[in-house]
Amino acid sequence: MSSLEWSEKLENGLARMDDTHREFVELYTAVANAAPEHFLTAYDAFVAHTEAHFAQENRWMEAVDFPGCHRAEHERVLAVLHDIRKRVANGDMFFARRLIQELPAWFENHTNGMDAALAFHLNSVGYDVEAEGFVPVEEGGEKSAGCACATLTADDKAACA
Repeated sequence: MSSLEWSEKLENGLARMDDTHREFVELYTAVANAAPEHFLTAYDAFVAHTEAHFAQENRWMEAVDFPGCHRAEHERVLAVLHDIRKRVANGDMFFARRLIQELPAWFENHTNGMDAALAFHLNSVGYDVEAEGFVPVEEGGEKSAGCACATLTADDKAACA
């Protein structure tokens, strides 16, 4: 089984985003370690968090007119989570087990790609995620390449700057 642990390599420099990602990791861990009789309860908490997590990022993206590829990925993940929920409720754990195995790699890639690009963009356009509004952009500030930066590895995040 794959595991997901919080580390500095998952930080994107926005406290609110990083805190939300830490909670994602904690709830994923609860699902991955849940006894069969507690799995659905842990899974439901994870899905509720993920819905709120993605809605938060989607609000930020809408506010700054960020490219839609990031939102589209959120929609795809939520569709999978909801489908798996139905299957688990009907006694089918196959895809739930696969999700637990595959989610760590997806999350690390998403956080270090699309979320890193979003964090950079939010900072560069002067968007305050705490207030969910704009602050003055420093002279010389630029917008990021949006989803173009999403394909970069964690080591190449500086290329978006």
